[in-house]
Amino acid sequence: MPSLERVEQGLERAGQSHVLQYWPELREEERDGFLEELSQLDLEGLRGHCEGAAGAAACPPASLDQHIEPVPPEFIGSVRRSDQASLSEWENEGLLRISESRVGVLLLAGGQGTRLGVKYPKGMYDVGLPSGKTLYQIQAERIRKIQELAGRKHGSSCTVPWYIMTSEFTLAPTQKFFKENSYFGLEPSNIVMFEQRMIPAVTFDGKVILQGKGKVALAPDGNGGLYQALADNKVLEDMKKRGVEYLHVYCVDNILVKMADPVFIGFCVSKKADCGAKVVEKACPAEPVGVVCRVRGVYQVVEYSEIQPETAELRGPGGELVYSAGNICNHFFTRTFLQDVAEKFEGQLKQHVAIKKVPFVDACGNQVKPTKANGIKMEKFVFDVFPFSRNFVVFEVVREDEFSPLKNADGAATDSPTTARNSLLAQHCRWAVAARATLSGSHGNTLSPTASASAGDNPPAQCEISPLVSYFGEGLEQLLGGRTLPSVFVLDEKMAKELQAQ
Repeated sequence: MPSLERVEQGLERAGQSHVLQYWPELREEERDGFLEELSQLDLEGLRGHCEGAAGAAACPPASLDQHIEPVPPEFIGSVRRSDQASLSEWENEGLLRISESRVGVLLLAGGQGTRLGVKYPKGMYDVGLPSGKTLYQIQAERIRKIQELAGRKHGSSCTVPWYIMTSEFTLAPTQKFFKENSYFGLEPSNIVMFEQRMIPAVTFDGKVILQGKGKVALAPDGNGGLYQALADNKVLEDMKKRGVEYLHVYCVDNILVKMADPVFIGFCVSKKADCGAKVVEKACPAEPVGVVCRVRGVYQVVEYSEIQPETAELRGPGGELVYSAGNICNHFFTRTFLQDVAEKFEGQLKQHVAIKKVPFVDACGNQVKPTKANGIKMEKFVFDVFPFSRNFVVFEVVREDEFSPLKNADGAATDSPTTARNSLLAQHCRWAVAARATLSGSHGNTLSPTASASAGDNPPAQCEISPLVSYFGEGLEQLLGGRTLPSVFVLDEKMAKELQAQ
């Protein structure tokens, strides 16, 4: 059991003695649990954390307008603008690396579904697809499919290991969910779950917030906590042992994410990049997404709040936005780059301020649920390693095909279960039409090919295609060509076999 005296001294040195103010009121088992929690905090760095949080919250970030410039065109690949020969070459390169079991995917899944209005991890969410599939199931099936495509092309049996970074809140429910669903057909030994660190929330005057009399208010250290977590949990050693050299890193909430996307992987490998970012063209100058650009000659993501509106609205000679590379938290890293970051640069990562409503215990020991923001949570972001890259590249993809995040509860204008579901179904309608199928509307009417909707719009039909049948629309013409599909149509493996037999 950790020593109370050592913890008391550490808290005193940090100016946080109030954390133990309710100690006399705690029962024996509560004391044991609280002492265990406190001993796991970085007491040596606690003063710096608290003072840094209060100072950062008091000083909003300065505008970076005079220091920024767009990414030079020679470092950008694009699904829309690159020629077909290049895209095919990158895809082949990516499939080759996957077939050699040298590619892994790493999922950032430490956040809770608070804004979504659920008390379980976002990956377990069912957005209301005809199949009832959750985000985790869709992603698992995409891994299975890309293993199959790469293996078949190169006559090998290959594995894409799935690393899942959770937090204290999401680890146990995620483990349970995967086990209950038989790991969605993946080999359990190829799914590696690990926890990121938790750090204390702080008041505006730099005091650790008590969530209960024997409980500090803790929050995950942001998705940039990845690099510390990789070292803490010996994940990089696991990657090395498996022969994984390239990592595709993404966020759990994007329903359109292409797991281990061979085109993106192949582009980055071909360019000898150690770090790469997928981006989408910003929908409008004021869209609240960070922009991938250069600041004082160094690559980074600049938050929308750090750019003045007149800079965000700048346009090039063709009318395109100058700062259009919207960050979607979808990255490529070499394992050696991640090793460098974990060993040399992690301590230099920037801290970001998030002002939040944090439940707390007041001076009388009463539980309070604040109605306005009362605390600071400090976060690191996964993209803050871009400045350490020796060879950074950007790959622009089509939003309708690759980016539709799930962040808000239904009723919100964007990023809701409805918009995510519609994005996926609209994509599958486009695939079906491209395969020469005819879609039926909900009233039995047939729809023209032009009715294949854009992401977020109401899709013309409820057409869902399992990732186990098609990864990015390939192989559908022999199954669907010349057919009229019913208004609700789910093309799963069983249905595909039946269609093939006809």
